[in-house]
Amino acid sequence: MLRERKTQIVAQLVDSLSRSRVVIATSYQGLSAKELAGFRWTLADAAIECRVVKNTLVRLAAQRVGIERIMNIVDGPTALAFGYDDAAHAAKTISQCIRSGGSVVGIKGGLLGERILSPQEVMALASLPPREMLLSQLASQFQAPIRRLHNALSFPLQGLRNVLEARIQELAE
Repeated sequence: MLRERKTQIVAQLVDSLSRSRVVIATSYQGLSAKELAGFRWTLADAAIECRVVKNTLVRLAAQRVGIERIMNIVDGPTALAFGYDDAAHAAKTISQCIRSGGSVVGIKGGLLGERILSPQEVMALASLPPREMLLSQLASQFQAPIRRLHNALSFPLQGLRNVLEARIQELAE
């Protein structure tokens, strides 16, 4: 490979590593070229970039970005999937590809922010509910104490109102 081409690839990897929220390393050994292309197209449809690059080029890009620990999950033939939006969405898409396609793609691990994920942790990430659902659950948790405070403050007033209404009815009869 020409030196200029390698420099371009490293620059693209630096960009991808710095922009991604999650990087998932997968092994693609045992896949035919057609199956690998299908896997990559499925990921591309879900806005996940999948790249197969030499480990030395990944090492150079990781050093430039300052995340050398990614080399803990890059060993042997590796395809890197870069998720730019939702980390759980990327893990879920890869997990679904593995389950539905019956392919021999294996997850080697992942990099979520500063943390290296084991293959089991990547699968756990895939089982998380969608981000919107998590946000709505969080919002409902914030509402619960406010609702209890409202009830605690309004019950004495409601009791007073009930007593006054009962007294009014008594006097009216």
